[in-house]
Amino acid sequence: MQWLTLRLKNAGSEPLKRLDVELHSLDTFPLTPLFLPYGTGHYIRELKPDEEREEVFRVNATGSAEVYVIIIARKDGKNFWWESGFTHISVSEAKAELERLVVLSHPYTTIGKTLSVEATIKGLRKGTGLKLEFWVETPSGKFEEQAKINIKELSAGEEARYTAEFTPQETGQYTIHAYLSDEWIRIAHKTDFIYAQKE
Repeated sequence: MQWLTLRLKNAGSEPLKRLDVELHSLDTFPLTPLFLPYGTGHYIRELKPDEEREEVFRVNATGSAEVYVIIIARKDGKNFWWESGFTHISVSEAKAELERLVVLSHPYTTIGKTLSVEATIKGLRKGTGLKLEFWVETPSGKFEEQAKINIKELSAGEEARYTAEFTPQETGQYTIHAYLSDEWIRIAHKTDFIYAQKE
């Protein structure tokens, strides 16, 4: 169990009232916000202009993940809604992180055309035993493994790129998944998307 501290500041000129502050994870396998009283939702009665405060969230983290915050409140008698951008949270014990996953193609492609997918791994500390897997989720719901790769030993700060290929066989949206594991423990996950259509 770990703790995440969120620092909030009302940068507007009107007070915010009855704030519901929620912490979310894009991938709940390596990082999961836990339940109240220190879970995904915190209640703040009022946050005045320029006022700052910190909220502590309890999470279960075994690897790195992207997190974001949603705030629902009242502002000047009306409903107010705000969503943050994604923030990368790294677990210090991890040997490496999955920095990027990119389909080397335009957002749209044609059925039968072989595509390359590239993942970038960055070393956080020296170590061995890392594995990278590429999977594709097809428009019909199949989940197919494309490649399983043993990662070379990386020094802290060193980057390495790995690719896999797949060929769309049906029309619709494909979700490409990359999973980085340390032995049997998954420490990172990223996705990208592409749409295949007939020529």
